[in-house]
Amino acid sequence: MGLGGEISTAACPPALPDPIPALQQRLEQVRRFSEALILPLEPEDLNLQGMADASPPKWHLGHTTWFFETFLLEPHLEGWQGSDRRWAYLFNSYYDAIGPRHPRPQRGLLTRPAIGAVLAWRRRVDAGLQRLLEGLVGHAPAPAWLPLVELGLQHEQQHQELLLMDLLDGFSRNPLAPAYGTEAAGPEARFEAAWRAEGDPGASPAWRQHPGGLVEIGQNPAAGGFHFDHEAPRHRVWLDPFAVAERLVTNDAYGAFIAEGGYRRPELWMSEGWAVVQQRGWQAPRYWRGDEIFTLAGCHRRDPQAPVRHLSWFEADAYARWAGARLPSEAEWETVAAAGLPQSSGLVWQWTASPFRPYPGFRPAPGAVGEYNGKFMTSQFVLRGGAYLTPPGHSRLVYRNFFPPASRWMVAGLRLARDGDA
Repeated sequence: MGLGGEISTAACPPALPDPIPALQQRLEQVRRFSEALILPLEPEDLNLQGMADASPPKWHLGHTTWFFETFLLEPHLEGWQGSDRRWAYLFNSYYDAIGPRHPRPQRGLLTRPAIGAVLAWRRRVDAGLQRLLEGLVGHAPAPAWLPLVELGLQHEQQHQELLLMDLLDGFSRNPLAPAYGTEAAGPEARFEAAWRAEGDPGASPAWRQHPGGLVEIGQNPAAGGFHFDHEAPRHRVWLDPFAVAERLVTNDAYGAFIAEGGYRRPELWMSEGWAVVQQRGWQAPRYWRGDEIFTLAGCHRRDPQAPVRHLSWFEADAYARWAGARLPSEAEWETVAAAGLPQSSGLVWQWTASPFRPYPGFRPAPGAVGEYNGKFMTSQFVLRGGAYLTPPGHSRLVYRNFFPPASRWMVAGLRLARDGDA
């Protein structure tokens, strides 16, 4: 109290708004968006699994629901009556600490539960999540499990992107070349609008110079906001002088690599990559068909000035070597992108030269949720930036995506880097 019994405003800062209602709204938006993704599909499409690395759309909807039920509702909502226990076996992805799971290559065989049952399950889990959050409104401190809600939402956004990439793979195997959507607001239209908005596609390639030195990368805890565990801690990295290309490599530029025998010259390839090229008969990026490219909007003419996409790390690395350059490390990429870099986000994920390894001081979360990223830190490479299929607001500067070097069904391209400041 101040003099004269008046309340001192200096001692009583204004109350912060309750974050729970905003989280409830976000939960509703993310969960509904996943279901909106299947609206253009036929019932037969919902079980489509073109390869072992992909999953059917129905499985993605079930798995993301299983995540929320397993990690939030079962342990934290009193009186929660879970789903059929056998569904946990069907929709667990890789959480060994939770229990056994259905073989990944056989997810397309799961005609049951039917989509109606899966959607009803989603509605029941959503209602449970809302009840769980309603119990926190106006209460403090927040429980230790609350960050799992945001983790689950970010996880679901990852699966929204995977659903579309997996669908593209499955549709590409159909001789009828089916289209997911051709509307003006569809994925392919967004991709074209995004790369054309970045400026003159015919502009001469330019390089962004950096003097090197001691830099910091990774998530800064003081910055706030969500981050996955493997994006932290922020740490220092020494960089020698380098330069990064201002723009992504285009279809036209990659076509020159093909024309000069890029897929026939073993000296350009890592040994393992060359073996994959021979074994799988690669002659061009995934989904190239002559002068066309297969997309979610079906087959259409391939624009020479658009960023090349659907490359494996092996192809990106071989192209860079052919071009007399290299792939940037993720530290180089993040350092330059932090200062503003054209085409750094929203077009294609960009391969880096960095293997997916833990940052110094990384510690996985305790319990089964700690398997989320840490168990994959081997035999994979980091991609940065985010793609046109990445949900809005999901990617960020420190985001570390990762895939095996032979994978190329993802929306992955590249930009070049080189040593020195010449």
